[in-house]
Amino acid sequence: MSQARRVTLVLLLNIAMIGGLVVAGLAAHSLALVSEGGDFFADSAALGLGLLAIYLRDRHKNENATTWVALINGLWLVILSVWVTVAALVRLAHGSPEVHGLPVLITSAIAALVMFSAAAILGADAGSEDLHMRSILLDTLADGAAAAVVAVVGAVIAIAHRWFWLDAAAACLVSVIVAISAVRLLTDVVKALRSGEAYVPDED
Repeated sequence: MSQARRVTLVLLLNIAMIGGLVVAGLAAHSLALVSEGGDFFADSAALGLGLLAIYLRDRHKNENATTWVALINGLWLVILSVWVTVAALVRLAHGSPEVHGLPVLITSAIAALVMFSAAAILGADAGSEDLHMRSILLDTLADGAAAAVVAVVGAVIAIAHRWFWLDAAAACLVSVIVAISAVRLLTDVVKALRSGEAYVPDED
């Protein structure tokens, strides 16, 4: 299966999860789930950007547009990370509302399964194909691991009916993952702007 097709499948899996995560997060009063939804949205934008960059690169036209799109995506990631962190800290400082653990457990478990399935679609060799595919694989595995952690938090809350602050702590973990993605993307964009070359992910 070609790289573009694999990336497209992973993109579709990400998009399929966004609405469910946000709706379930709002219903369960879970900041962790809502932040996961934001993370999946940001990942979808990044994957879409990668596909656009591949398309433009292969046709050798309008490649500079991808640099500015990447910049916007990176700034959005920063805003998302800051918002989640501030919201989580406010909850930790003033007390978290009651979080419904079972929806958090079920939704995050599904998200983790979807992300690990996406990693399987990319294939174990994706990490050594090129920087673009390696980045996608690592991001996908990180998202799967984060979703698994949130699922564990949901299970603990569902069983104990307390320790609601764990949800805010899990949200902080997700914000760190988002921040790492933002820094990496913005670093690439800055390098592209300094060199005067377009931001186009490596794709062989």
